[in-house]
Amino acid sequence: MMTNKNMSIIAYLTIVGWVIAYLNYQKSKEKSSLVAYHLSQSLGIFIFYIVLSILSAIILAFLPGLAILCYVILLIPLVLLLLGIITAINEVKKPVPLVGKVFEGKFNF
Repeated sequence: MMTNKNMSIIAYLTIVGWVIAYLNYQKSKEKSSLVAYHLSQSLGIFIFYIVLSILSAIILAFLPGLAILCYVILLIPLVLLLLGIITAINEVKKPVPLVGKVFEGKFNF
């Protein structure tokens, strides 16, 4: 069985990692608020990435000259995932910059 710290970290490692962490969290007898917090933060980052990708695709369809800018902007979720992993390693409930506050308490795990 995974520890709460491991589940918190794995939640940030791709959507497959999130699903694995979520399923382990659901199986656990004691529901850790730390794991639930990081599950919601990472899911928020994944949603943010999808929205950013759609907006980027729309912008690129009309203004292909902005390709480099769009690709740089698409690195933001990666940085947010790394920051989330760092907070999970430290076992801290701290929202990730930009989108963390938006997704605090939005999901019920």
